[in-house]
Amino acid sequence: MTSWFRTYGSVPLCLLLCSVLVAVTTESSSAGDSSCWSPSVTSCSECLRRGPQCAWCFKEDFLDGAVPSQRCDLPVKLLRRGCEQEFMEQSEIKVEVDATVSSTQVSPQDISITLRPGSEASVVVAVKQLERYPVDLYYLVDVSASMQENLNHLKTVGVALSLRMTEHSSDLWLGFGSFVDKPVSPYINVHPSKINNPCSDYEIRCRPAHGFHHVLGMTGNMSEFTRVIKRQRISGNMDTPEGGLDAMLQAAVCQRSVGWRPEAKRLLLLMTDQPSHLALDSRLAGIVTPHDGLCHLENNVYTGSTRMDHPSVGQLSDKLLENHMYSIFAVEKQQYQWYKELVSFLPGSYLGKLGLFQASNLIELVVDAYKRLLSEVSVSVSVEDKAVSRYWVSVSPLCPNGSTAKDQSCSGVQPGQTVYFNITIGMHSCPEDAEDEDVTVWVRPVGYNESTVIRIHSKCSCSCGPTRNCNDASQCRGSSSQEQRPGHGLTKDSDRDSNWSCRADGSDVDCGGRGVCTCGRCLCERTRLGTVYGKYCEMDDFSCPYEGGLLCAGRGVCVSASGLLCSGRGRCVCGECVCDDPWRSGDFCERCPGCQSNCQSYWKCVDCHLSHGLTQKASGQCNNTCAPLVGYTDVVSECASSSRLVGTFLSVCALTVLCGLVAVAVSRLLLQKRGWPPGGAAQEGAYHCTGKDLSFIPSTNEKTVTYRRDHPPDRPVEMHIQVPKMPLGDPWQY
Repeated sequence: MTSWFRTYGSVPLCLLLCSVLVAVTTESSSAGDSSCWSPSVTSCSECLRRGPQCAWCFKEDFLDGAVPSQRCDLPVKLLRRGCEQEFMEQSEIKVEVDATVSSTQVSPQDISITLRPGSEASVVVAVKQLERYPVDLYYLVDVSASMQENLNHLKTVGVALSLRMTEHSSDLWLGFGSFVDKPVSPYINVHPSKINNPCSDYEIRCRPAHGFHHVLGMTGNMSEFTRVIKRQRISGNMDTPEGGLDAMLQAAVCQRSVGWRPEAKRLLLLMTDQPSHLALDSRLAGIVTPHDGLCHLENNVYTGSTRMDHPSVGQLSDKLLENHMYSIFAVEKQQYQWYKELVSFLPGSYLGKLGLFQASNLIELVVDAYKRLLSEVSVSVSVEDKAVSRYWVSVSPLCPNGSTAKDQSCSGVQPGQTVYFNITIGMHSCPEDAEDEDVTVWVRPVGYNESTVIRIHSKCSCSCGPTRNCNDASQCRGSSSQEQRPGHGLTKDSDRDSNWSCRADGSDVDCGGRGVCTCGRCLCERTRLGTVYGKYCEMDDFSCPYEGGLLCAGRGVCVSASGLLCSGRGRCVCGECVCDDPWRSGDFCERCPGCQSNCQSYWKCVDCHLSHGLTQKASGQCNNTCAPLVGYTDVVSECASSSRLVGTFLSVCALTVLCGLVAVAVSRLLLQKRGWPPGGAAQEGAYHCTGKDLSFIPSTNEKTVTYRRDHPPDRPVEMHIQVPKMPLGDPWQY
C-alpha cells in the first residue's frame, strides 16, 4: 500500500487539478453570458461600451441574416460561432512607460495608457526621500495691531533658526511678507484720515492696510532678514477676520518675485491671531469676481485685492500642490479649532499652537513641522476638469518598513526610503460625441518638486481592421458603383437598386419577404415561433410538421442540459441538431470520439504545475495562459468524479492485497523446495549422507527401530537395528 501511494499518489491530485482547470474555464466562458448581448446594441462602439470583456465581429458573412446585435458577444462565443480572432474588435488596454526621463525622487515621470469604457489599468509610482534637502522658509505675518508684540519676537528668530536647521537641512533660505485685509469698506475705515494711518486715534504711526506686501525675497543672509523684520510696522482694520488665505495664494504662485528655488523644500509659514476670510466674503464689499488663481504683484504689492474675491479653500489647495508647497499655521490657542478644520482640507499642512509667540517656541514649531511634514509621504491625483466625471482613480500606498499607511500616505518615512503607490485609473464612459479623446492625469507627491504625468488615450470608436468596415447598423458597406451577381454575369447599377444583393435567384422580393435589406444585406425578422436565418432569410427552425399542436410532435428538442442550442456546436433544424463539425454526433452534438477531452486539452498545463510542486512561486515557470486557470476546488468535474475515485481506490487496494498473498505463497513454496533432497520427496526411506555432512550424526550409541506388521495377526514380525557408536572424524557408512 505504501509503495502504491508513493507511485500513484499524485494521480488523484492530477485529476483534481485537471477538473479545476475545466471548471475555471467553463466558468470564465459562461461568465457574463448576458453582459454583452443586447437587442439594443447595433454598432461596434455601443458593443465595446458594455464592458472590456465584450467583442464585436466585423466579418462580412458572419451569421448571414443575423441582426447586428448578434455580432456583439464574448470572444469565446463569437469564435465558436465562426468569427475568427482577426475579425474581432476588442477592448485593448496598453500601458507604456517612458524610461528615458531621469529623476531622483519621483519615477516614472511619463506614462501613457490606452483605455476603453469599462476598463481600468494600474501603474506604480515610486517616491524616494533624499537624505538632506535645501529649505526655503517664507514668513507670512499678520501685521494688524493685535500682532505688535508677536512681531517683535521675530527679530531674533532668523539667526537662531538658521543654526538649528543645520541639523536637518543643507541650506536654509528665508523670506518675508505681510498682510492685513482688503483695503475697502467695510473691512477698513475709509475715512480720509484713517486710510493712510489706521491708528491715528491712538497717536501711533501705522502703515496703511493692504492685502499682501512682498517685503523680502528668499535669501541666505540672516542679517538681512533680521534688518528687514526690525523695520516692520503694524497696521489696522475694522473686522475680526483677516485676509490670510488671499495672501497665501499670492505667495505660492508668485514664484519669480518671491524667489522660490526649484530644488528646495518650500515651507510657507502663516502667523496670525485671527481667522481668515473665505470665498464669497468679498460680496460685502461689492466684489463678485472669482479669484483667477494667478499672480498679481506689481512693485511687490498685490494689486488684485480690491478687484477679486478671496480664493476658495479648494483653489488654495490646488495652487499649493501645483507649486510644491508645505504650509505651516502658527496660531494662538483661541483660533486653534478654526484652523484645525481648515488644515484637514489642505494636503501637506501642519498646525502649531502657541500661547505666546516667543522666539524659542516659534523655532521649535518650525523644526517640528519640517520633520513631521518630511516624514509623511502622500500623493494627490487630479484629472482634467473636462473629463473628471468620466474617470475614477484609486490610490494604494506600499509603505517601507517602520512606517505606517494611512489613507493615501505613509507616515514615519525615514530619509533614503522609498514609498510605492499603486494607482488604478478606470474609465466610466465616452464623451457625448463618442469620439476618441486624450486626457491628462497628474500625480503630485505633496511637497516634492517632481511629479508624474499620465496621458490617457480613450478609444471610443472602432477601427475594424484595414478596411475600417464594422458591418454595423451605423455603417453601410462601401461598394463600387456596380455589383455583379455571381453565376449570372449580370451587372446592376447599385445606385438604382441598392437591394439587388438581398434577393435570391429568381426572386423579386427582398429577403424572401421575411426581413429588411440594410446596406445590401438581409436582416431577418424575429418571431415568437423561432429563428429566421440565411443569406436571404430562406431558412428557419420552425417550418416543420406539427402533430397534436406541437412542433415535431413535441419530440424535437435542441437545447442541451447546459442551456446552449445544440451544445453551442450546431444549429437546430426542425427540432433536431445539425452539427457544424462532421466529427460530432449525438442528440445535442455532444459526442466527438476524435476530439480531445478537456482533460487532454489541459494536460500539459497540469503536468507543468505538478512537476513544479503546485506552489504559487513556481507556477510562474509554466505557460502564462495556463497559470491563471490553476486553482483548487472540492467539486470534481468530468475528468474524475468522486464515485470513480472511491471505486478506483478500493479496486487497487483489493488488487494489492491479492498480489501480496500470491507473492507470500510463492515465496514459501520456493523456500520449501530448496530444502528437499536431490532425489525429491517421493523417495521415502532412502537416506544418503556424505562424509562431510556432519549434521546427520546420531547423538546416541544405539537406536532401535521396530517395524510391526499387523497382518497376518498370527505372525507378528519385529526387526531390531543396532547402530554402533562411531568417531566424529570417521565418515558415515552403512
